[in-house]
Amino acid sequence: MDAQGRAPRLAKPSWRDPRLFVGMLLVLASVAGVVALLDSADKTVPAYVARDALVVGQTVTEDSFDVVRVRLGELDGKYLDPGGALPTHAVAVRMVPKGELVPASSIGGTDALDRKTASVTVSEPLPKEVVAGSHVDVWVALPDERNGYREPVLMLPGAEVAALNDSSTSLGAGRTTQLMVLVTDVQMPQFLGAVANKAKVSVVWNPAGAR
Repeated sequence: MDAQGRAPRLAKPSWRDPRLFVGMLLVLASVAGVVALLDSADKTVPAYVARDALVVGQTVTEDSFDVVRVRLGELDGKYLDPGGALPTHAVAVRMVPKGELVPASSIGGTDALDRKTASVTVSEPLPKEVVAGSHVDVWVALPDERNGYREPVLMLPGAEVAALNDSSTSLGAGRTTQLMVLVTDVQMPQFLGAVANKAKVSVVWNPAGAR
């Protein structure tokens, strides 16, 4: 209190007070941060989805895709951008199911193909799980000298199925399934040699996938 016993009055803050200026900046920064956060959470970008299933080695063009708007967030850049150009002689180097977003890594030039398709024909019924995109173990038994077959060996472990087609035999007595499996360049000579020597080929579903 002063000499006359009166309590001092608090001074009104002036607009020149730096503390008021700093407080206003903090409020504005907080509001801007909230607005930016809400804006980014609601941001959608165009992305490609496969119009039909894309199998490895298939030639792709812009007509192979549909464009949708999606929220990718931190995944932006990992999927094929409709605003960018496709590689020269673009092909699918990884399978993409119909209607799914197209990863950028699944499309490349023909020089990016690390596997090629080979035909496998089997007469045994296959599990329903064996579809395009699934993986199978391909076992091969070479003919022996007694008109039989040698012990089967696992020649293509975890091979990816690119496509399959059921068909009737020429006499209509049974059905066979032709699978197109993806084979590396290292595996290809041995596999084609076995097929050329009329080896018996068996296919087993491999739920564990590629090895």
